[in-house]
Amino acid sequence: MKQEKLNEIPTVLSKMEQLKQLFPEYFDKEGNFLIEKFNKEINQNNIDISKETYSLEWLGKSYAKVLASEPVRTFLKENKKWNIQEKNKNSENLLIKGDNLEVLKHLIGTYENEIKMIYIDPPYNTGNDGFLYNDTRIFTITELQKLAGVSSEKAKRILNFVNSKSNSHSAWLTFMYPRLYIAKQLLKDDGVIFVSIDDNEVAQLKILMDEIFGEENFAAQLVWRKKAGGGNDSSDIAIEHEYILIYFKQEIINFKLPLKPETLNSYKYKDEKYNLLGPYKIKDLNDFSLSDSKGLHYDIITPDGSILKGEEHQWKCNYETFKKRLKNNRIIFKQNKNKIWKVYYKIYLNEEKGEIKKDDKGNILQKKRNPESILYSLTLNKDGNKRITELFKDGTIFKYSKPINLIQHFIKMINQNNFIVLDFFAGSGTTADAVMQLNAKDGGNRKFMLVQLPEPIDPKKNKTAYNFVKDELKIENPTIFNITKERIIRSAKKIIIDKEKEIEDIQNRISKINSKEKQTKKDKEKLIELENLLTKKETELKNISQLDLGFKEFETIPIPNKNLQNIDEIIEENLFEEITDTNALLTTWKIFDGIKLDEELKEMDFNGYKGYYLENNLYLVNKGFNLNNLASILEKIDEDINFIPSKIVINGYAFESKMQRELYESLNNYNKKDLNNIELIIRY
Repeated sequence: MKQEKLNEIPTVLSKMEQLKQLFPEYFDKEGNFLIEKFNKEINQNNIDISKETYSLEWLGKSYAKVLASEPVRTFLKENKKWNIQEKNKNSENLLIKGDNLEVLKHLIGTYENEIKMIYIDPPYNTGNDGFLYNDTRIFTITELQKLAGVSSEKAKRILNFVNSKSNSHSAWLTFMYPRLYIAKQLLKDDGVIFVSIDDNEVAQLKILMDEIFGEENFAAQLVWRKKAGGGNDSSDIAIEHEYILIYFKQEIINFKLPLKPETLNSYKYKDEKYNLLGPYKIKDLNDFSLSDSKGLHYDIITPDGSILKGEEHQWKCNYETFKKRLKNNRIIFKQNKNKIWKVYYKIYLNEEKGEIKKDDKGNILQKKRNPESILYSLTLNKDGNKRITELFKDGTIFKYSKPINLIQHFIKMINQNNFIVLDFFAGSGTTADAVMQLNAKDGGNRKFMLVQLPEPIDPKKNKTAYNFVKDELKIENPTIFNITKERIIRSAKKIIIDKEKEIEDIQNRISKINSKEKQTKKDKEKLIELENLLTKKETELKNISQLDLGFKEFETIPIPNKNLQNIDEIIEENLFEEITDTNALLTTWKIFDGIKLDEELKEMDFNGYKGYYLENNLYLVNKGFNLNNLASILEKIDEDINFIPSKIVINGYAFESKMQRELYESLNNYNKKDLNNIELIIRY
């Protein structure tokens, strides 16, 4: 029988605990690190030790590390009314309301090493973006001294600092460190994180991410031209750009993007290899470089028998390669207007250096390009505002929303179409919009996971947004989260509406041609073209209707004070009061036990007592459990091959000590009898 208290279990293991898991032989039975034994192993294996150390230090760093490993202080609860709606009940997309640090800690239980891509647009700490460090967590000097391993004097200085509501660099770093630290744990080994930032904190962020992700996992620092001309927003230099820092988790990703339209259009020729290699472009075989290479001078005989002398030409390949290309119909001869012969060679779209490009399954791949470090051809910030205007009829509802195609650019760099994109600074919900639109374009199955704080909207700062939420959405206390949720809803609807409008427009054009008394040859050709296009668009609409355009909604709620007491106090004071919020308990428990949020627990009846089951976990939450209910559980295990609980978790507040013992002894006897191993966990 095991007792657990979620708010006493560290969310993320400390560095020393991780070391203990990897190298238990270097710890004694009291948990002390055996440094001499460790050093001996290093010396025996001739391991080079770097003497160089470099890190970023600030007053709140030890406090930030405490926050990263501190247990959750909230329950996670689902919006059942929303989640059971037809459009949402099977959705794997998630929108979570709450402090993103708390939410990230909840996600660790199930989504550690599960996220392929993270994109965040955190506060930039410009002095005008409203960032103030305001931590609701409360520690005494003694508690922080023990947790952070600092002196009482430093603990006092740290607490004074974190309670000062500062917007200093130190405050911003204290805010960002635990969030990025946990975010790294969520990424897959081949996962990647993109972080938008500007000049105010880019220097600090780069060093911070070097420390958390490792300098060796730095991928790039992109520059995005966010606007054309800085206007009067600066007294010195018109700022037109922002940055995006990219870090890998562990394994390097080979970023690729589709070819640009102008590049794709250059592959405009077809031959007998089209079905295999796609279209081709031609390049001059003449080498116009200044360097001279002996092996690249040889005679070439033209179709009319004339000779292009080797001493007058330097070619781009040697003679053996030329003969091979000529034999495989990869050489083209053309005469210009002066009847002078030119020699070209073919480059096919779907090959690399003469080899057919295939994926792991043998499918032929289209040629891709490497992403550029300067993003000056993407849409600007104003296009983000334009999208808000399209959805809400007023772009001022949410200012400075990132443009959709900026996020899609990053998603496409990963060159896959089935993974989770996490954004824990969701803002207006651009990331969800970008994911759904890209899926609609390419038939992808990407999922979004968004987290947004229910930050109150100040009517003095944004009256439009405040009135919209209050008057149109009929929500009494408007928050940014309300805008986030409504944006996702409207974006999903617009994807379908836009496609329906495309179809309607084509149908009207077809009707207009059909209404003519006499159709010309050009009309008939146009009619065939439009009918083919209509079939294509109707197929696209059918495919879109099958996409996941819904989402499930969750929120964090405070843990009641009695749940914050330690287990000994609970047992001593006999605090066996039923927690009536079954929803919050089950949602929090299941994600802690590795069950995904979009998966529904199955309600089961055990002789009049309700239990909840999924993935070998059986949850017993409510009061009133008796031995008849236990007998029903054991009977079902014997008779139902689909019911195989390896763990039974009970609500310690609903089961008094006597029933806990009865349950434990009965399960223990059953385990011995049937050689099973059903673990009993009492959770507070």
